[in-house]
Amino acid sequence: MTQNSDTRLCPCGSHKAYNECCQPFHHGKAAPSPEALMRSRYSAFVLGLPDYLRDTWHESTRPADLSLDGSPEWTALNILGSGENGDTGTVHFRAVYRLDQGWGFLEEESRFAQEDGRWYYLRGDTREGQLKPGRNEPCPCGSGRKFKACCL
Repeated sequence: MTQNSDTRLCPCGSHKAYNECCQPFHHGKAAPSPEALMRSRYSAFVLGLPDYLRDTWHESTRPADLSLDGSPEWTALNILGSGENGDTGTVHFRAVYRLDQGWGFLEEESRFAQEDGRWYYLRGDTREGQLKPGRNEPCPCGSGRKFKACCL
């Protein structure tokens, strides 16, 4: 696949084509902000790119090994807030995933550091829970349809 060939919607929820959103970061371009890095890291989880995740993890907190085996089926990313102050940044997000018999979420307040013009993920304070969408709420799969008409 060439860098400009993938025009499907980006998994990060930006409503942009993958080749105009996260793909350039996955191919080595520096993310311009903590939020852009977080979106690209979420997309890497969805697309199964553990090398990218390790490369964008700050060396002081980077795990020795990273396997995505057993990862859930990620379905949606919602950015709840983000900001940067000099060479540090934060992103508060909620990622939704499909469970065997329902839905779950991971909510995290992530911390980032910038070094030599590149942003790196440092760590995050997380919490997880079960998601129980109502019949008339948007489906957590990201289809845009009501839950009752989609994945209920």
